[in-house]
Amino acid sequence: MRKSVLLLGLLLSFMTMKAGAKIDRIFRIEPSNWYVGMKDATLQLMVYGKQVRAADVKVDYPSVRIDSIVRLDSPNYLLLYLNLKGAKAGEMTLSFTLNGQKTKMKYLLKDREMPGAQRMGFSNADVLYMLMPDRFAQGIAKKGAVKGMNPYRVDRTQPSLRHGGDLEGIRQHLDYFNQLGVTALWLTPVLENNSPDHDGTSTYHGYATTNYYRVDPRFGTNDDYKRLVDEAHQKGLKVVMDMIFNHCGFEHPWVKDMPSRDWFNLPEWLKGDKSKFQQTSYKLTPVLDPYASQVDLKETVDGWFVETMPDLNQRNPHVMKYLIQNSEWWIETIGIDGIRMDTYPYADRKAMAGWMKTLDEEYPHFNVVGETWVTEPAYTAAWQKDSKLSTVNSYLKTVMDFSFYDKLNQAKKEETDAWWNGLNRIYNSICYDYLYPNPSSVMAFIENHDTDRFLGNGKDTLALKQAYALLLTMNRIPQLYYGTEVLMNGTKEVTDGNVRKDFPGGFPGDRHDCFTETGRTQAENAMFNWLSRLLHWRQGNDLVTKGKQIQFIPYQGVYVIARQYQGRTSMTILNGTSKPAVLSVHRYAEVIGSTQTAKDIMTGRKVNIGKDVQLRPRQTLIIEF
Repeated sequence: MRKSVLLLGLLLSFMTMKAGAKIDRIFRIEPSNWYVGMKDATLQLMVYGKQVRAADVKVDYPSVRIDSIVRLDSPNYLLLYLNLKGAKAGEMTLSFTLNGQKTKMKYLLKDREMPGAQRMGFSNADVLYMLMPDRFAQGIAKKGAVKGMNPYRVDRTQPSLRHGGDLEGIRQHLDYFNQLGVTALWLTPVLENNSPDHDGTSTYHGYATTNYYRVDPRFGTNDDYKRLVDEAHQKGLKVVMDMIFNHCGFEHPWVKDMPSRDWFNLPEWLKGDKSKFQQTSYKLTPVLDPYASQVDLKETVDGWFVETMPDLNQRNPHVMKYLIQNSEWWIETIGIDGIRMDTYPYADRKAMAGWMKTLDEEYPHFNVVGETWVTEPAYTAAWQKDSKLSTVNSYLKTVMDFSFYDKLNQAKKEETDAWWNGLNRIYNSICYDYLYPNPSSVMAFIENHDTDRFLGNGKDTLALKQAYALLLTMNRIPQLYYGTEVLMNGTKEVTDGNVRKDFPGGFPGDRHDCFTETGRTQAENAMFNWLSRLLHWRQGNDLVTKGKQIQFIPYQGVYVIARQYQGRTSMTILNGTSKPAVLSVHRYAEVIGSTQTAKDIMTGRKVNIGKDVQLRPRQTLIIEF
């Protein structure tokens, strides 16, 4: 049954072909079109069709030649490497001859919308808002399951099944993001995840890709994705695409018909030898450990993330070329403004560096952030482009600050003392910023889809305000997680789905609507408005994005981070204790100078900083002068 459904899915995705002999032999070509004028003139075409490996191929188009033909292990795959140097946009003809019978296919070469150097990625001037399309909003009425997909169920009462959110739902709420004050949207993966439901679980999260060139039809179409990105741009919002090079979904056609025996890591398990399966250890340290054993390194990099997500072999140059082109295709076709790469260190280190170098050469101002989940700053810093801590230049511009996340979530439960606890943890993490080649291109966050929500199962807004104040005023690229601005909470103790709940008001029949002021409760509005004021103050504010950062060791429970730029100063002042505290202004004379009055950016009121400032328990105060 699974095999027949898979074949049906393939047939539905085949590109349209013009009439010719034995046209049924060529099922699919990826990518389905390409762009002229790329710095790398090489184009890999993956041709899939019955016995196509044995075909002779010719191309008839000015300035296009075949550099090589790679005949893979499977009889049903053929790789064409074309040289497009000097080629112009237009429709070229590919001729396949097998057993004296010829099939001709048209292939479109397009002009690019703009040169690669004109594409601007996200930076520390942005604030990313991370959301899950399945859980955010539904914009199109659903009438049963999408035809051609493996069995699945939409059931909002089940946290691990699909809930029905889509791209149209996000598009309809673009004004909400402007009201909040974020500048970029990070959508968890939107590509096809055609895995069947199993034991009450599904791949609603999107991390089990089964088609690298197709938006999951439950979310919409490629055109819907383009429309969303275009309209987001019109409203001043960037869009970051979540990608996964480490693994794919078990229902990907490559699993049923492996192009080559080394397309995956541990392919023996796919061929039925269950003794050959190895799950990753999830321990990332061997990748950089100078003393790492081969067995530890192999378990980390070659082991599968889970049994249902086959591990791609990036050391195979054909695999890596396919993935690199795929990322370029989405940049050119949809106009995305950045990429977030999942499970970055689990993939082959040198191959990923090659990908990053290629993108950097083609799109010098584009940005990619890699998920590097180790909570020590030295580990994270070694993954950033041009790091002197690594023997391999990753060319990865942005890394994720798991140290800040980890220390903050410990600190929120503690009293700030004279040494290690509470907000000292933040100081003792940020003080290692000298390890980073570019601290302003490190992404910080207080939570995400893989962690407990910052609020846990509670509603501690004092701790949340301190977390947001740090996140949005320190030298980082900040990332928010959807819904916390309206006090969404939850933990993973039962299931990941409990930290990925539906945004209130995003679905038909919701009685509680957090997209509007009138639909939010008083407490939700208070949090939304507080955060919105902070975000709008941050927008376009060179003081935060370019300013020199000065941090002070927590003193008598009070932690201060200052920013200075062209005669302006801001101070983020946090009382890290559950008791009243005092900001002893003389201690901060190097940034306050002779200034007597500052403005509280959250209230607009004047603050007298000519004398000590009294602070309430767990108070957050952000001033500017």
